[in-house]
Amino acid sequence: MMPLLTMDASMIKDILGSLLKNLPFTVTEIVVTEEKDVTRVDLKSDDASRIIGWHGETLNAVQHLLKSIIRSKENLEKSPFIVVDIDGYRRSQEEKVCRIADQKADFVRRTGNRIALAPMSPYFRRIVHMYVANAPQLQDLTTESVGEGEYRQIVLRMKEEQSEELSPVMSEDAGLENLDV
Repeated sequence: MMPLLTMDASMIKDILGSLLKNLPFTVTEIVVTEEKDVTRVDLKSDDASRIIGWHGETLNAVQHLLKSIIRSKENLEKSPFIVVDIDGYRRSQEEKVCRIADQKADFVRRTGNRIALAPMSPYFRRIVHMYVANAPQLQDLTTESVGEGEYRQIVLRMKEEQSEELSPVMSEDAGLENLDV
């Protein structure tokens, strides 16, 4: 697989290590891997909860800073697609949105009605779109994003249903209240 960045893993580790050291956070390991079209940076730390912060705000800020520094150093037009995770925190959130998509898929099949998931960030919407498109058990379903800004959400529906303009739907019990990206 072709690397997503012209920068190698050791440079990403150096930038992130310096950034975290200056914050100051203690990180025992930084592992950089390429997964499909994502560069994942997994951290190990005894300070995981401090680095995650309130609902992931600190982790999001560290990720944003890393992407901004790389964009500047590499003279990129847009930020690279890098996901910073710590002690599996981000992966567990990704798994959670996929489980919710599976649960909502059952509802769509039973009722024949489309359903809107709670608003979520572009990152998690992308995770759901990719999951539904690639999961063999969900090939009869499709997704689309509706709404604007922080109220943008995914609508899950049967493939054969005719698409029409949909209004965002707010759902109190969607289980997505604590997503942090």
